[in-house]
Amino acid sequence: MYNYILSIHIIFVVCWMAGLFYIVRLFIYHTEAQDKPEPDRTILSKQFEIMERKLWYIISVPSMVLVLAAGITMLCLAPVWLQQPWMHIKLTFVAGLIVYHFICQNKMKQMAKGIFTWTSTQLRIWNEVATLFLFAIVFLAVLKNAVNWIYGIIGLVLLSLILMSAVKIYKYYRTKK
Repeated sequence: MYNYILSIHIIFVVCWMAGLFYIVRLFIYHTEAQDKPEPDRTILSKQFEIMERKLWYIISVPSMVLVLAAGITMLCLAPVWLQQPWMHIKLTFVAGLIVYHFICQNKMKQMAKGIFTWTSTQLRIWNEVATLFLFAIVFLAVLKNAVNWIYGIIGLVLLSLILMSAVKIYKYYRTKK
C-alpha cells in the first residue's frame, strides 16, 4: 500500500510544481501586458485572469491537497520517518512551499483586481524560489541525510546565485532588443 501512495505523492508533486512554475510565468506575462495600449491591455488581462484561475483551481490547488494527503498518509503508515532529522528539515521546506503557494494565490487575486506590485523581473526571481524549494525537498527525500546539511546550504546558495545571474542576463538581452 505504501508504494501506491508514494507513487500518487510523486505524481502530484510533479503536477503541483508544474502549476507553481507556470502560474508565475502567467503573472509575468500578465504584468507585462499592463504596458500594452488599450484595448490590448484589457483583452490580455482578461485572458490571463481566466488562464490563471483555471490553472490554479483545476491543477495547482487539487495537486497540493493530494500531495499533502498522500504525504500525511505515508507518515501515518511509516511514523518512523518522523524520528529522522532529515524529515524535519524536509517538512520545513514543504511548509515553506505551502507558504509560497498561498503567496502566489494572493498575487493572483491582487492582479485580478488590477493591483500589480511586482515587476516582471521580480516575478522572474520569485519563480526561482520554487526551484530552490524543489531542489531542497528532492535532495532531502532521496539522500535522506541531514548530516551533510552544510553542503546542502552551500549548494542552494550556489544554485540561487546561478539562477539570479541567469535572470539578470536574460533581462539584459531582453531589454537590449
